[in-house]
Amino acid sequence: MRSSASTIRRFPTTSSWRQCSSIRSSSIGRSSSPRSEHGWRGHRRRFSTFCLQTPSRGRSSRRMARRFSMKRAAALSDLPAADPRHLRKPDLNALRPPFSTHPPRILILYGSLRQVSYSRLLAQEAGRLLEHFGAEVRFFDPSGLPLPDDAPVSHPKVQELRELSGWSEGQVWVSPERHGAITGVMKAQIDWIPLSIGSIRPTQGKTLAVMQVSGGSQSFNAVNTLRLLGRWMRMITIPNQSSVAKAYQEFDADGRMKPSAYYDRVVDVCEELIKFTLLTRDASAYLVDRYSERKEDAEKLEQRIKLKSV
Repeated sequence: MRSSASTIRRFPTTSSWRQCSSIRSSSIGRSSSPRSEHGWRGHRRRFSTFCLQTPSRGRSSRRMARRFSMKRAAALSDLPAADPRHLRKPDLNALRPPFSTHPPRILILYGSLRQVSYSRLLAQEAGRLLEHFGAEVRFFDPSGLPLPDDAPVSHPKVQELRELSGWSEGQVWVSPERHGAITGVMKAQIDWIPLSIGSIRPTQGKTLAVMQVSGGSQSFNAVNTLRLLGRWMRMITIPNQSSVAKAYQEFDADGRMKPSAYYDRVVDVCEELIKFTLLTRDASAYLVDRYSERKEDAEKLEQRIKLKSV
């Protein structure tokens, strides 16, 4: 064990020292012979003579500032692949903009052309509920919509669908399950809605609720597929969903849904969709603002400036 003098000489000479109380024996360790001069009492005497005084307030503040500066630099050094010019922390003010006062605009798509279409009946039931919750609701009739790539985008039905998608702030997709998947009618509508038109993304940041009807036992294949498509379309797909099994038993002769647990779930979905739409619609542009696009836009701008300077 080194002497106390040699131990003191190892400390910084710029610090001031004062005599202080003994260090706790537990921080030094115990010897097997506590009465020995080399035991824990001896350690206690040798190490209890001096301790470091607290520096002055000004020096402490400067030291703390340097320490935080070093931490920030260390944090950036841990992200060598990132461009710090485009790394932004979330802005609480941008996440809480003033709420719009107009009714939420909801577009409903359904995936069947049958005369007695249970997906259409379920869509209409959802529309009534959404209107009750204060939404402005519009439907798209898929009858006459051509297959994707089988007609130009100038086709009237394609234009109608795209205009409704642009108008909406949230959407509801209702599809039958056929052969364990969504129907071609449903998929054609989604495929005609582009991910982007120039700098405009018709679906990005909009809310989405998914529902399905089945002729047999309850299944979730269609809603799972719709949820995947909604995520790919960069939509905010709400957590809740509705799957109505044996749909032919759930509607009366007038096409209205009967009281049941299935109906209660439809109410839950519509209520949740309205809440999410009200919560996110005014901040949707900020919610989908992302680092990679900011970086890409900056690089494109730099290239344009370089070309102009040549």
